[in-house]
Amino acid sequence: MFDLNRLRALRAVATHGSVTGAAAALGYTPSAVSQQIAKLERETGSELLDRQGGKVELTPAAWLLAEAADEVVAVLERTRSRLEEQRDQPTGRLVLAAFPTACRGFAAAALAGLARGHRALDCRLVESDPQRAIGLVVRGEADLAVVHDWHNTPLTLPPSLSVAELGEDIADAALPAGHPLADREVVTPYDLRDERWIGQSSGAMCHEWLVRSFAGLGIAPDIAYQVDEYASQVTLLAAGLGVTMLPRLGRAPLPPTVRVIPMQPAPSRQLSAVWRSQADRRPAIHATLAALRAHWPGGNSRQPPREAA
Repeated sequence: MFDLNRLRALRAVATHGSVTGAAAALGYTPSAVSQQIAKLERETGSELLDRQGGKVELTPAAWLLAEAADEVVAVLERTRSRLEEQRDQPTGRLVLAAFPTACRGFAAAALAGLARGHRALDCRLVESDPQRAIGLVVRGEADLAVVHDWHNTPLTLPPSLSVAELGEDIADAALPAGHPLADREVVTPYDLRDERWIGQSSGAMCHEWLVRSFAGLGIAPDIAYQVDEYASQVTLLAAGLGVTMLPRLGRAPLPPTVRVIPMQPAPSRQLSAVWRSQADRRPAIHATLAALRAHWPGGNSRQPPREAA
C-alpha cells in the first residue's frame, strides 16, 4: 500500500514542475518533499525523478503514479463528502483561497462566523489571485476559492469546477485632490486618456482589465507605475504621481489628498465562489458559501439573487 502523503508529494512535483514549486504549494521544505519522493521510490522499486542539469523530469513510472494519485484523491474526496453528508454537519478541514480585497472585504468575517457556528470545521485561508486560486482548487490544495472577472476580462473556468455568484463589485476613478478633474461628478475613459496610470503588474487580471477599458478608444493607457497592492497604489496616488481605478470592495479609508469619482460607464467585476464538482454534496462547502453570502458587504457592491447560485 502506497503512502498517500508521498503520492501527494509526487503529484505536486508533476503539477508544479519542480521540487521547489511542489514544496511551496504543499507548505513543506524542498528537503521534505525530496525525502517523500525517495521513500516512494523505495516502496515502488522504481526511479521516479530524473535529475539532469538542475532540472527535474518525471519518469514514466512517476507519471503512472501521479495519475493514480489523482484518482485516489478524487475517490477520497467523494467519500469525505458522503461521510459529512451522513453526519449532516460541516466537519474536517476546509481551505479557502481568496484575493486580497475579498479577504479584507468579507472573507475574514465569513471565516469568523464559520468558526463560531461550526466548531468541528477547521477553516484555513490562502491569499491568492484568481488564476492561481483556480489552480489550487483544481489540484485539491484548496477546497473553495473566491475569484472575480471584470466586465471586459472574463475568467475561464475548467469544466471540473462548480461555480456560484456572490456579488458585483464596482470600481471608481481615483485622482489626486489637486487634479483638474477632481471636482467632476463623473469621468469617462476618454477624460483620462492622457493620464499616467498606477496599475497592477503585467499579467494580472486587473492590468488586463485596465488595458481593455481603453481599447475602444484605440489607445493604450500609460501605466507608469505597476504596483499590485491597492494600499501602495493609494500612497503613490496621494503623492500626485498618477491616477488609478479602485474597487469598492475592501477599500480602506482614503487620505484627504485623494478624490474618488464614479466612472461612466461604471467598471464592474463579478465575484464568484468555485469548488470541485465532485465535492458538491459536502456540507462544509455549502456552509462556507452561506457564510460568504451572509457577509457580502452592502452599499455600492451588489449581491445577486439567491437563485443565481
